[in-house]
Amino acid sequence: MGAGKSSVGKRVAKALGVPFTDTDRVIVREHGPIPGIFAEQGEPAFRALEAEAVRVALRTGGVIAVGGGAVTHADTRSALVGARIVLLTVSPEAVADRIAGSDRPLLASGGIDAWQTIMDDRAATYAELAHVVVDTSRRPMSRVVDEVVAWLRGDGHRDDRGGTASGVSADPTTEGAP
Repeated sequence: MGAGKSSVGKRVAKALGVPFTDTDRVIVREHGPIPGIFAEQGEPAFRALEAEAVRVALRTGGVIAVGGGAVTHADTRSALVGARIVLLTVSPEAVADRIAGSDRPLLASGGIDAWQTIMDDRAATYAELAHVVVDTSRRPMSRVVDEVVAWLRGDGHRDDRGGTASGVSADPTTEGAP
């Protein structure tokens, strides 16, 4: 949450000349506001909708931004097998401004403390899935986009975790969130 998935994803897709899909936006367009889905149907129903949105987006191809909690659902993790996964991280200090006043359902009662708890709970899953990690904390968006594009094009050097590009960590256990 708050790492810049949508902003970075749009720009990476444009740089690569491929489609961009934000699965949260697809869900909102097809099913209504996410806070309403959480309130009326619960998180499990939302995660099922999210898993379907991810499957459809993967069939379309291009760059896909998935919500940070998408990988908590087994069907979504299964769908992502074979995809090249970039984990965007952000420090608690940098994300505080980004999530202030947010209507994100999982942050409703706890702000930055809730964010940190969620990140801690998901860290092992993120580490398992990520091929490359890019921190977005206090860096120009253009630099983040350039690093992701370089890695996707194979301009970064490879390692046993899947790869890195200049300034990109191959250790997905760094602080932050997707």
